[in-house]
Amino acid sequence: MKQPKPWWQQAGYRVGIALVLLILLGGAVSAVYLTQIPPQQPIAFPHNRHVGLGAPCAYCHPGTAWGPSAGLPGIDKCWGCHQQVQKKSPELEKLAAYVANNEPIPCVPVAIQPDFVHFNHQPHVSAGIACETCHGDMTKMTVAEPQPRQNMGWCLSCHQKMAPEQWTKLSDCATCHY
Repeated sequence: MKQPKPWWQQAGYRVGIALVLLILLGGAVSAVYLTQIPPQQPIAFPHNRHVGLGAPCAYCHPGTAWGPSAGLPGIDKCWGCHQQVQKKSPELEKLAAYVANNEPIPCVPVAIQPDFVHFNHQPHVSAGIACETCHGDMTKMTVAEPQPRQNMGWCLSCHQKMAPEQWTKLSDCATCHY
């Protein structure tokens, strides 16, 4: 009498397992890819032009001085400068429309941390860490882009390198996960 093959050697099971693994791998690759694409913004804001003209990051993002969110500039901040600048462009016309309707610009945040991570800009700014250390060189970016490899290992590596004397506190899970 012939012995039946074990289940893992049967073609149907192998094909099924291969399909499940392929679907899981495809989902993981898609998730990573989609988190690296800059989101579509209502106004294409040229960071490179503004930073190149000398606008400090904190002028438009004042939340860095006191809290977790850098904040986004409101229409008053943008229009405060751009009502003086008489250049015509489709993007400035969009800004003018938001101002005329007294509507906030529905910008989409780019640097988003997971809900289980509590990040605060203030201690980093107080320590003198430049914005481009984490957010990249904005003089080379037309639109803000998510920075690859911004993960826990990256943060811990920076903490260990920049503040070795505070490593015990900065490597404690409760520092960022509370």
